[in-house]
Amino acid sequence: MESKMYCYQCQETAGCSACTVSGVCGKSPETANLQDLLMFATRNLARVTTALRAQGAEIDNAVNYMVTENLFVTITNANFDNEAISARIGQTVKATLELNARLGDAAIDAWDGEGDWDALSSQVGVMATENEDVRSLRELITYGLKGMAAYNHHVNAFGTFLPEVDAFLQDALAKTRDDSLSADALIALTLETGKYGVDVMAALDAANTGAYGNPEITSVNIGVRNNPAILVSGHDLHDLEMLLEQTQGTGVDVYTHSEMLPAHYYPQFKKYENLVGNYGNAWWKQREEFKSFNGPILFTTNCIVPPRGEVAERIYTTGASGFEGCPHIEADENGRKDFSALIEHAKRCEPPVQIEEGSIVGGFAHNQVLALADAVVDAVKAGAIKKFVVMAGCDGRAKSRNYYTDFAKALPKDAVILTAGCAKYKYNKLDLGDINGIPRVLDAGQCNDSYSLAVIAMKLQEVFGLDDINDLPIVYNIAWYEQKAVIVLLALLHLGVKNIHLGPTLPAFLSPTVAGVLVENFGIAGIGTVEDDLALFFGEEAAAAAKADAITADMLVGEIIRKHPGAVAILEAAGMGCMGCPASQSESLADAALVHGLAVEPILEKLNA
Repeated sequence: MESKMYCYQCQETAGCSACTVSGVCGKSPETANLQDLLMFATRNLARVTTALRAQGAEIDNAVNYMVTENLFVTITNANFDNEAISARIGQTVKATLELNARLGDAAIDAWDGEGDWDALSSQVGVMATENEDVRSLRELITYGLKGMAAYNHHVNAFGTFLPEVDAFLQDALAKTRDDSLSADALIALTLETGKYGVDVMAALDAANTGAYGNPEITSVNIGVRNNPAILVSGHDLHDLEMLLEQTQGTGVDVYTHSEMLPAHYYPQFKKYENLVGNYGNAWWKQREEFKSFNGPILFTTNCIVPPRGEVAERIYTTGASGFEGCPHIEADENGRKDFSALIEHAKRCEPPVQIEEGSIVGGFAHNQVLALADAVVDAVKAGAIKKFVVMAGCDGRAKSRNYYTDFAKALPKDAVILTAGCAKYKYNKLDLGDINGIPRVLDAGQCNDSYSLAVIAMKLQEVFGLDDINDLPIVYNIAWYEQKAVIVLLALLHLGVKNIHLGPTLPAFLSPTVAGVLVENFGIAGIGTVEDDLALFFGEEAAAAAKADAITADMLVGEIIRKHPGAVAILEAAGMGCMGCPASQSESLADAALVHGLAVEPILEKLNA
């Protein structure tokens, strides 16, 4: 089939290879090609700003912000609005031509926006680089820069700009199409991208805590009240603050969703009585959860699942996010956003339907964990805590991600999970207990708060007097999905962390050669079965204990067969005749039973017997 697009920047890319007909994320070929064109235009602009800086010129922050937001727009699940992306391309070309004129005789050969956009987009996308290994390194850097831009965008929301970060981001972006750079130079640029990733994440941490205080241990309500309400998704705390200010006295409640959950951990947000709690789970469940919420939903950043039916009529976007047909709320010249239309919409809606009850605990960012440092160190020295497991990152739709739930359940009772990002929804409601009063799941917050995990590791290294951060009793078993996870990975590599395991699959954009470099130099690896990985991280005894655990309905059929080959006869006898088909690798036992019209409980009883 003829390729209509080419995108492999996220973990769920088709066939672990590339989306070439339409995006698994819901992105159309038209949107994908416009985003390729926006990246092309932005690289041109970056070439010009880098050349101007070389001449000693200063670049206006409006231009820096344009580059940052352009990259954020192209992140997975952020913007599906073709008209808005097209307008952004035009604005970028205009800015490029105006700045290029200032270079005089040193002006670059920049695109003027003319010509057949469809034809040009096919020439400037990912596959424009023919050499597989060079292409792989260029895209690894580009996706790291996209993640960096997302964090930089949140810093900018506070009116703070980072000149060194902007200069590096634009210079590196320009270099991703510089044919004079060798593979070694691109590898060095990859690690330098990680260095600036650490810098921008530290700046974002300072901006958030400076505005809202240090996160603290907090029990977050997951039930509802009987008032009309607005649901806020995404990552932008500044947008949430403006909305909360404008909803005071209106009778409209506000709930967080997915990555916005950690807002509840900040002291400053606790003064808003109408910030009720968190509604729902990770981003990929939003279609069903948005339907039962009843009220309008505000997307502040990425993580949009293209909405269907009446839910689409309740979607609003702002910032880098966008979806065709949904109202987009722009900031005025002072950065203020008017959410009055959203609030009035909420007043016309029924209150949310309760889908859960109770609470979940979080707020274990670096300041809070370091406040518990004595208790943590004592628990480690006493042997009560044997290891920390960093299970940060992203959640997603793939059934293979149930691995992280099963892995968390099977961990030895003396292991503590450190997490940040929506990956936590795989295990943050399991009630895994505590160790000497220290919860076994320490949630630092959003993917934006991954910096906290690095700070905690570096502080523990200092406390235990270790020369090498890799000598800590910490293992890294990280789930990734999109480009912010890429910059977190590069940041960890810059800090010297080795032996990071990524799943559920390694990135499709890593060529065999580039993957080999990461394996050889940094010990990067994929995941295996829960049993194998427990043996790797904790020894055979832990693996044996996990093996003794019962088979459950949410286990993949393929995993059950791999662990227990004798299960094939039981499954076939029950009416599941095709044990070797690809679906067995992606369907849970419950799903397979449903497809075959079977009750899962009798099958479970026989398997466990």
